[in-house]
Amino acid sequence: MEIEKEQPIEEATQSPVANDAEVLQKIISEMAPLSPETRRRMIETVCTFFGFGRPPSSQSAPPSGLAKQTAEPTAHFRFSENELPSPKQFMAEKSPITDVERVACLAFYLTQYRSMPHFKTKDINELNTEAAQRRFSNAAFAVVNATNAGFLVPSVKGCKQLSADGEQYVLALPDQNAAREAMERVKRRRNNKRSPNKVENVPKK
Repeated sequence: MEIEKEQPIEEATQSPVANDAEVLQKIISEMAPLSPETRRRMIETVCTFFGFGRPPSSQSAPPSGLAKQTAEPTAHFRFSENELPSPKQFMAEKSPITDVERVACLAFYLTQYRSMPHFKTKDINELNTEAAQRRFSNAAFAVVNATNAGFLVPSVKGCKQLSADGEQYVLALPDQNAAREAMERVKRRRNNKRSPNKVENVPKK
């Protein structure tokens, strides 16, 4: 009678590590110095190697604590006072050419980053100094010209405020062509409002 030979049984190699907590601690300590992108790539590789498939993508909703951590670095600078652009940085980015453009940019900064929608010439002049810009030959005159250009409008108690047209102009800077086109649209819109409605001639019966 023929005796069947026993098939060798493959046994999983036992890890010398005592428990799961120690394994996890060792993995974390090894991956901590790596960049987030490298960690993600290595985790995907390990999952693929052991046949688990890729981990959930970033499109799935992360835990609330993780969502808070990942959202903070991508938040706009205006959410944090420490990350606001300085007046000098802002003016360098916008690169205003004329005094009127400079007043509009300073008014924009006061409105958006200093929570000062209503301001006076003194505020514009002080911010201009803080931004390390050249001095106005006549700050009051520059503010009047900016108002006449439509960048500023009268506000409460003798103050001025940035107009909607002025805001669009500053947003278009430093592209001078786009800024001029924005103001041309404003002028055309104003002219259309000022022109009287045309009445068609009705033929007499």
